[in-house]
Amino acid sequence: MDDDSHLTRWDRRTDLALGIASLVFLGSYAVHVLAPGMPKAAHAFFLSLMYTAWAMFAVDYAVRWRLTGEGPRFVRRHWLDTVVLVLPLLRPVRVVRTYESIQRRHGEPRLSLHARVALYSTLSISLLGFSGALAVYQAERSAPNASIRTFGDSLWWTCSTLSTVGYGDYVPVTTLGRFIAAGLMACGLALLGTVTGSFSSWMLQRFSLGEDERRPPEN
Repeated sequence: MDDDSHLTRWDRRTDLALGIASLVFLGSYAVHVLAPGMPKAAHAFFLSLMYTAWAMFAVDYAVRWRLTGEGPRFVRRHWLDTVVLVLPLLRPVRVVRTYESIQRRHGEPRLSLHARVALYSTLSISLLGFSGALAVYQAERSAPNASIRTFGDSLWWTCSTLSTVGYGDYVPVTTLGRFIAAGLMACGLALLGTVTGSFSSWMLQRFSLGEDERRPPEN
């Protein structure tokens, strides 16, 4: 059996588990950030869940590296897996891949291509926005002269950043907060561009069909 077959089997076996791990990571991280006054035992429990989820991603990455047989090229060719492993902020987005895999197992997707692109982009930007708001709130809430003091402030700032509006009423002042902001801006542009491009393609397709229907038949 070739490496691709081994890799496909591994993906099928681990997709659901890694999707659940992504949600566990996000939930544990949310509790860790939003409930800093919890008992030490509870704090240690949720931290252990976060580290366990990260360990699952690390094991998956190592196994995929081994099964592909690509060596160091794996990092470049599977750059998204590398980024998800290194940046905790992006791990919840792994749920989208799990959802897509489950849909494929049940045969042909029920939604059209354009609807799936819009759905996956919306799900991705929602997960990314929530985890980004948590990360920025954690970095900014105790910083001197910070304008982002509550999680509500962070959510509002995240929405304006991902939508590329950028009102400027809330601005991160820490180095980590600004680094996260740069990442959210890039992801927001990419995801919104995907949705806009899919919508434009759908509109062109619909208008093209309308023109074909009105065109007189050829003799």
